[in-house]
Amino acid sequence: MTQAQQTVKLPSSAFTGLTEVSEVAATGNVLGVINYTTECTDPRVENGLLTLDLHMAADLGEAFAEVWTTARPVETGEHHGVVYAHDGEYLLVAGRIAPTGRYTEDTRAAYVAALDLMDGLGYKNCFRMWNFLNDINGDNAEGLEIYRDFCKGRAEAFELFHFGDKEVPSATGIGSLGGGIAFYFLASRSAALTSVENSKQMAAYHYPRQYGPRPPKFARATYLAGTHTDRRSGQIYVAGTASIRGHETLHDGDVVAQVKLSLDNIEHLVSDENLADYEIVRGNSLLDVDNIKVYVRHRADIPTVKKMCEERFSPNARIQYLNVDVCRADLLVEIEGIIA
Repeated sequence: MTQAQQTVKLPSSAFTGLTEVSEVAATGNVLGVINYTTECTDPRVENGLLTLDLHMAADLGEAFAEVWTTARPVETGEHHGVVYAHDGEYLLVAGRIAPTGRYTEDTRAAYVAALDLMDGLGYKNCFRMWNFLNDINGDNAEGLEIYRDFCKGRAEAFELFHFGDKEVPSATGIGSLGGGIAFYFLASRSAALTSVENSKQMAAYHYPRQYGPRPPKFARATYLAGTHTDRRSGQIYVAGTASIRGHETLHDGDVVAQVKLSLDNIEHLVSDENLADYEIVRGNSLLDVDNIKVYVRHRADIPTVKKMCEERFSPNARIQYLNVDVCRADLLVEIEGIIA
């Protein structure tokens, strides 16, 4: 991975209604529009904008868009089935894997296409990945859980591109309501990034084999800065975080305790105590986290989860709640966000 030699302006994102995307797009250069909506479609360029529809809402009343903007003019294109947009410094790439009885090979192929694109265009610093898996806790045609099937293909692709464990980006792997597997990644040419772990959790890439033939390959957070000497004012991309200590799920069946531990995990992750190991000094707390997505397995739990999140996040934080399955069958909630 390269280190930045000059300051580069960092990307930004905003939540908006599906009908308001054009208004947001008119205010800046758009890297991509991710629609959390009622169906999943292949990524495309629509009205000049990279657009990906994810099946993450039961109806249009729950739907929203996440719009990624940048400071520079954006170009779009397609490469072996993945669609991309870039501005010379930042790249957003999106893809979809059609429903199938076994995902390892197709995941590997889709990831290879995306990583090959990143490599060919010179965006070798991947700092955030999102993956959305329909029936994530179900079994594939061979009896292997779909999430574990996916993790195997992802790990194989990372190996082909020599991604070391400490170079993997923060990521979310979460359920969706249909459409196979969809994904999008963010990468940079020259911004400096640091993969961050949580000292109270085992690194996911070290999980024991009880969690599948290949462990999940992601970091708990990524610190992104305009220069490699900036250890104070960069962005922190918090990966999907759940009720896990060490490698074990805690509080099986207790949504209140799971939400509390998930929030405690994020609070520790972004604390100076944890970031000191990476020479990052931010003075952050949960009050600084924004652009938050909260994934809740059971719809009936959403009011409780929302109340607990609103008590600990800033009243100004932008939060979206999504009713989907989580990567382990015993997890009831997962939370992610960004500190800008």
